[in-house]
This record gives sequence, C-alpha cells and structure tokens, in this order.
Amino acid sequence: MKNTGIIYSSTERTPVVLPEMAELLPPLSEEQLGALEADLLKNGCYTSIIVNEDLVVIDGHNRKSLCDKHGLPYQMLVFAFDDLLEAKQWALDTQKGRRNLDKWELGKIALKLKPELEARAKSNQSAAGGDKTDKGALLVNSPKALPPVNTRKEMAQAVGIGDQTMGRIMQINEHAPAAVKEALDKKELSINQGYQITKQVEDLPEEQREQAAQEALDILRAKKEIQEKDAEIDREGKIAGVFCKAYEKAVLLDPTEENVRIWAKCTRMTRDEMEDTVKESRELAEVFRTIADLMERLLPERGTL
Repeated sequence: MKNTGIIYSSTERTPVVLPEMAELLPPLSEEQLGALEADLLKNGCYTSIIVNEDLVVIDGHNRKSLCDKHGLPYQMLVFAFDDLLEAKQWALDTQKGRRNLDKWELGKIALKLKPELEARAKSNQSAAGGDKTDKGALLVNSPKALPPVNTRKEMAQAVGIGDQTMGRIMQINEHAPAAVKEALDKKELSINQGYQITKQVEDLPEEQREQAAQEALDILRAKKEIQEKDAEIDREGKIAGVFCKAYEKAVLLDPTEENVRIWAKCTRMTRDEMEDTVKESRELAEVFRTIADLMERLLPERGTL
C-alpha cells in the first residue's frame, strides 16, 4: 500500500463504487449516519475519500453517498494497492480504529475475505515452487511441497481475532439457526454462547432446530435479566451502605472547640493541613445540606406509608 499523493476533485473525476467494498463493513447506525450527515452539512467534506488507482472507493463510502445526496464536493486521495484484498484489509484496519467492531462482526468480515485469502495463499504456494509433474502440479510427497493452507488461521489473522474464535464463527455461520445469528447481530449473545446453542441443536431434525434454538435463547435472556436485577440490587445495597456508614460516623462527632483542638494536636496537623481540613469540612457540610434537601423532597405525605 502506498499513498501516491495524487488528489482528484469530485468535480473532475467520478469514483467507482464496488458492492464488495461498500458492503465489507457493517452499516452505520441511524444515529451515526445522522451525526455524519449533520457534520458534512455544517463543515463540508474535509476528509478525503480514499480511492485506488482505478478510482474504486476504498474508504469513505458513507461520506461519498451523503455528499452525492446533498450535492457537496469532495476530494479523492489515490492510494496504490497490490490488489483488492490488500485494499480491503487496509480499509478494515483503518475502520477498526474508528468503530467498535466486536468479534462476531470481525468474523463476518473475515468470511467475506475467505475466497480471496484462499486464492492468494494458493498463488503464494504455486510461486514458491517445488517438485512438479510434467503438468506443473506439485507432487504430494515431494520434499519441496509446501504444507496445506490453514484458511481459518489466515482469516483470523486478517481481522485480528483468535484462531479458535474464528473456527466457532465459521461453525455458527454454516450451521446455526437464524435466531442465533440474529441474536449475535443484536449483540444479545456471545460467540461462545452462540456456538454452544448451535452444538446443542445440530443433531435435531432440521424443522425442530429453530424452535429449540429460540427456547435456548429465551432461557439465556431470562438468566441475564435475573443477573442484571441481582446486580442492581447489589449496587443499590452498596450505595445505601455508604450513606449509613457516613451517618453512623458523623453522629459520633462532638464538634466543640476543645475537641477540634485535640484532633488537630493529636494528628499533628500542619497549617496547610488545617486549611485543607477547613475546606473539606465546608464541602462535606454542603454534601449533607444537599442530602437534607433531597430527603425533604422525598418525604411522603403525612398519613401515607
């Protein structure tokens, strides 16, 4: 990959949009797309659209689409790539820094790259040479024959996820019921959970798999809801505990001048420390005053529970 430094304007050249490039990454959410549109309308397209030497859009499909929609001009910066696969991997690496893509989304991108990764690996093997037949094929038992390509590993490395995770994504993609894939798309399920459900239902008759998967999903959602409620109860309990402890300690204080003098003397406070304590004490007083105001607003009507 190389930045050629060549810049074109949309008023002089028209870029090419390939579906396989435009659909490589997950679409932006409505909120993200709306924010991008508002920024373009306010500030114009100040970031160049990246194209290859054939003017195929590599990065900036959403910006280009919105600029075309509103008649906004934009610039195109030309990058040189060895092939479209390198361009796709560059676009992915660039967008990973901008978007919060999870492992399931990255795995689906890797599946789109699979045919090209396989083709490139086979081409590299062929270029590496080795003992061949008179028809040019490598002999399997030749000492120069290269090991078979590990496609799963290549895919995992291409998108930056683990080999085992990629294997589970491939299994889910090939065998999982639609409900499992939909739950993963909605980020309601982890890859491990999706894989476990897929394995649970794979031996069932095909017509029963979808219902069984849906039932398993319902159980997981119920467990998650219970866990969230338990976590909320625990969180509220901790907050209540902090307030109780603060008041338990506060009521033990007898802030007479003599007691404050003893405190400062026994702890050997310096003047700076005493000044800090004055400031902190006034801040604490404000905290308790705020609590009193809030508690007053929460007071139930007299005669009610």
